[in-house]
Amino acid sequence: MSLQVVVNFRVVDESDDWIVVDKPAPLIVHPANRKAEPDLLGGITKLLAYEIANGANPGVVTRLDRETSGLVLVAKHAVAARQLGGVFMRREASKEYLAVVLGWPAAQAWDCDEPLLRAGDVETSAIWVRQTVHPTGKLCRTRFEVVERFEREEGRFSLLRCFPETGRMHQIRVHLAHGGHPIAGDKLYSAAGQEYLDWMASGWTPDLARRLFLPRHALHAAVLAVPWAGGVIEWRADLAEDLRDFVAGKPVVDNADVVIWRRHG
Repeated sequence: MSLQVVVNFRVVDESDDWIVVDKPAPLIVHPANRKAEPDLLGGITKLLAYEIANGANPGVVTRLDRETSGLVLVAKHAVAARQLGGVFMRREASKEYLAVVLGWPAAQAWDCDEPLLRAGDVETSAIWVRQTVHPTGKLCRTRFEVVERFEREEGRFSLLRCFPETGRMHQIRVHLAHGGHPIAGDKLYSAAGQEYLDWMASGWTPDLARRLFLPRHALHAAVLAVPWAGGVIEWRADLAEDLRDFVAGKPVVDNADVVIWRRHG
């Protein structure tokens, strides 16, 4: 199998200590499972070749899932990595995501503080990484605000601002699905995960397009703010083009920035 991926990230900001980039989907942040494919860290390594030759050692501070687009913070050296890591451990940083979800939420704004754990710890799950709401899980909290409610031929959707106050795996995605408004295109949480299994078995198909609406989950890391050098630095990345087009009612099309599996023989 192969994955159509282009390493076309955009540099948002840069200093001697860090670099912030806008990552497209489905570019993976760093190598995984020994798969030979392009990755963001490899692209940044090439970009910073001169600095690396003079002692820099890039390290990813904020990771995003393959299908999530948006801001990624990368430290250029070990000292910056420790300092920025401490910022996030102390929960001094703030993040905002944009998500396109199914349906029209009844409230304009709400909080979700349902605890999460790995689904396989409490039930049979064919997907190792899938998380679920459970009273014995780790505490977490997300705030949501509706930006826009809109309709397409496929149905009703909403664009939300999402503010995770903790950093659990898949927190935003699970909280939205638990509330009855899963993220469009979310193979793991649109239902019970069967869409993910079907995708792994057969790739992107017309049937999955009908069930998921988008070939990748509609989640984008839009704002990141961290205390640094006596102040606070805030970075922003506009909603990715494929998601802007979806909100605008344009047809869903395949392109190199969208998760499309290409399977061969």
